[in-house]
Amino acid sequence: MEKRIIDREITLIPYYPNPDVTLSWYQDLDLCKQVDNIDYTYTPELLNRMYTYLSTHGDCYYIQYKGKLVGDVTLRDNAEISIVICKEYQNLHIGRRCIADMVALAKEKGLKEVKANIYSFNTQSQKMFESVGFQKVSEEWYSCQLDTEEQFPVFLEETGMENGK
Repeated sequence: MEKRIIDREITLIPYYPNPDVTLSWYQDLDLCKQVDNIDYTYTPELLNRMYTYLSTHGDCYYIQYKGKLVGDVTLRDNAEISIVICKEYQNLHIGRRCIADMVALAKEKGLKEVKANIYSFNTQSQKMFESVGFQKVSEEWYSCQLDTEEQFPVFLEETGMENGK
């Protein structure tokens, strides 16, 4: 796995153990509820188990924004995309750009569809995934068909990603 340069602000860095940085993201109760529907924060052991699973069952990357690690994104072997961005970097369209790149990676791998499991109360993530072409297919599942280039041309054009910029 190699790093993926999304644009001049965002680079995806292949996963490597880095609990000194990543554990702090998972110490936010609201974030843990948002992404895992849990009412407790991560321990170092739980964090290690999560990253071990993600990195051995897909392509797991850290999100580097303007030189700082701010979250992670994974395209799992089962075509599921997951993303976490620490609270202070949310709502900057970082997630949209990373999800669009995971869709591009899925296309590179020859996948025909990607999906995301989003809790019904997580309207912020629902809107983000919908903005890049995902559609709600059941109570907590979203899907994006990859068989045409026309799925997100406006978003890709707006972000400069249409030509791999």
